[in-house]
Amino acid sequence: MERPRGFCVKRHTVFLLFFFSAFFSALAQAGRPALIPQPREFQDKPEISLAHGVVVSAPGGNAEDKFAARELTDDLKARGVVSPARAGAARILLLRDTSVASKRVLSEMKQQFEPPMRDEGYVLITLKRDVYVIGHTAAGVFYGAQTVKQLVSGTGDDAVLHGCVIRDWPAMKYRGVHDDLSRGPVPTLEFQKKQIRTFAAYKMNVYSPYFENTLQYASNPLPALPAGSMSQADAKELVKYAKQYHVTIVPEQEAFGHLHHVLTWQEYSKLAEVPVGAVLAPGEPGSLALIKQWFTELAGIFPGPFLHIGADETFELGQGKTAEDVKQRGLGAVYVDFLKRIHDELAPLHRRLLFWGDVAMNDPEQVKALPKDMIAVAWHYEPEPTGFGKWLEPYTNAGMETWVSPGVNNWNRVYPNNELALGNIQGFVADGQKAGSTGMLNTIWNDDGEGLFAEDWYGVLFGAAAAWQPGKSDIAEFQKSYGRVFHGDASGDLDQAQLALMAAHEAMEKTGLSDLRDSLFWLDPWSAEGQEVAAKIKPALVDVRLNAERALTLIAEARRMGNLRENDAIDAMELGARRMDFIAFKFQTASDIAEGYLRLYKNQNDVEVRKHISRDLWNLSGVNGRCQDLRDGYGYIRNLYQQAWLKENRLYWLDNVLTQYDMAMQLWIARADKIRAARQQWAATHTLPTPESMGIVQAN
Repeated sequence: MERPRGFCVKRHTVFLLFFFSAFFSALAQAGRPALIPQPREFQDKPEISLAHGVVVSAPGGNAEDKFAARELTDDLKARGVVSPARAGAARILLLRDTSVASKRVLSEMKQQFEPPMRDEGYVLITLKRDVYVIGHTAAGVFYGAQTVKQLVSGTGDDAVLHGCVIRDWPAMKYRGVHDDLSRGPVPTLEFQKKQIRTFAAYKMNVYSPYFENTLQYASNPLPALPAGSMSQADAKELVKYAKQYHVTIVPEQEAFGHLHHVLTWQEYSKLAEVPVGAVLAPGEPGSLALIKQWFTELAGIFPGPFLHIGADETFELGQGKTAEDVKQRGLGAVYVDFLKRIHDELAPLHRRLLFWGDVAMNDPEQVKALPKDMIAVAWHYEPEPTGFGKWLEPYTNAGMETWVSPGVNNWNRVYPNNELALGNIQGFVADGQKAGSTGMLNTIWNDDGEGLFAEDWYGVLFGAAAAWQPGKSDIAEFQKSYGRVFHGDASGDLDQAQLALMAAHEAMEKTGLSDLRDSLFWLDPWSAEGQEVAAKIKPALVDVRLNAERALTLIAEARRMGNLRENDAIDAMELGARRMDFIAFKFQTASDIAEGYLRLYKNQNDVEVRKHISRDLWNLSGVNGRCQDLRDGYGYIRNLYQQAWLKENRLYWLDNVLTQYDMAMQLWIARADKIRAARQQWAATHTLPTPESMGIVQAN
């Protein structure tokens, strides 16, 4: 697919563009510190030393504002900053715009609190040693406090707060993350709480967990495996937790397609469009009954204004029970009719229904028949140089509200392809704002069950920036801010490491075989498919390794400087870099082993070659042998992966991934044993087994 001009470029050009873009951006925004999202209006003022500590208070007595004050205090304490007992401490005051103090400061600084700012906006003013955070609502005060966190740099007595005057408010009303909880990883409640805290810190206000069969329903208990699903008690606790962070949970329960793990149960099999399929048959009376049971329970768990019914990728519709109906009326009519029936069935719940926009968009005339209180969530996951109107216009032309849904491009990859992700998010969110979209859901999918959320923060935070900031968000500005803001890395090494991982993906893309996928990590280079792939990707292997290893070096250098934050995300970045490097190393090494054995076999009667055959076989399989290199690589990465998984997920599903590591290790152990046996045969008979018996196919 064609990329935006200047976005997909050669590896060295990526780094040059980064530095030049950062330079000119810095000139344009002189005095601005690294902030995510960037505020709308910023005036630079002298910094405030925090050497004498900070006192954070919410004088108005509002419970929500006091929570924001405690949360800010805890963050500063973690950086060794808060020490209120010391004389000369700075003050941070969280105020409502109606207070006497707020009116005085706003008047003195000639700042106005305008109507667009009322819901979530804030004004932040530093005066001498005082910091005033002013909001009209609790959300506005809270978001101002989150900006204060980012204005503080350094730790302990070296900490300073960047002085400024800020006026800020969001471009989009709903800003969130859609998280796949149905294809392997099911997070622990504690990790979900961490997600909520982090989303809120970057001014996101929606969390949308995705359920196919991974929420426990009292009315339909069979599909959700107890150890691999979310209980209602956990869900209710998370809702309560999220509320204090001004995050609304919008649950998505698939209500049309993607229901294979429900329809495989005998009790529900009669509802399937095709046997053992994934799509509910609209004509089955039990389909609507099941949906009503699910969503009635959902409404009792999640009190927010929205419920998401999914309804994407209904590929089997018209292939089974609805075949004749689709033939007579058309696919769009059958699809839209079922959405209307779902809408009417759930009307007593008094919630607005979101649905994915990928199916109905193909029949714009039918879209006009959809209820106008439904919200179409348009999704697409690639950069589009010509814009995203195709995905939005069928709904905007019909007078419907829309949200946009870009993606972090993590699915099926050993590490997210952030070059694709940032281009997609930037363009789609900007076009959504132009089209009047009121929300953004940045999507995370775990199609092959191997995804780790800790690898996704780069794309998640850029989505937060893009949805809050008006217009087209600056990728270069984000790239030079991310490491400092999220990790406290003043060196820029982690930012450079992210660029190196993008370059590794790009090097592989140039071969025409997409980017660095999990499938490449598991593929046997000696299989028929592996040999075909190996020939195509050979030119990219050196560049992939150099970029991945550069990332590993930069990560190590950043860690050496110390005082980093969000270390789990850094660990996940290292894991991604190691998996990238190992893909290329595996193909290089497997080729060396095969070519080395073939050379010995073909020349085993050569007098000079015979002198060192035993030694050469030992190098292929022995202490520090090449087969052992591949065994060891899988083993080491296996341990890192397991550690990363357990930091965020329940134990469920982990064995499905670890078994692949075990099988890959066993494969190279078995091949090592065959080469060891060949060495023994050589010692006894001075003959070698055929390459075919070793699993090596000779080229024609």
